[in-house]
Amino acid sequence: MYESEVAQAETESVDHDAFDPVGTAALLAVYFLVVTLTWLFMYFVEFLGNGPTVVG
Repeated sequence: MYESEVAQAETESVDHDAFDPVGTAALLAVYFLVVTLTWLFMYFVEFLGNGPTVVG
């Protein structure tokens, strides 16, 4: 087996300090916002409204 020739620019790694996962944090924030809004709807509309249904 022979090792393939790879350009140096293609093998450079990202330093730990330079890695900033902003997209992942934004997706998590949106997910928790949706979960919070769903919980608020279920608590205040469904349970405190004395009727456990959305329709009616």
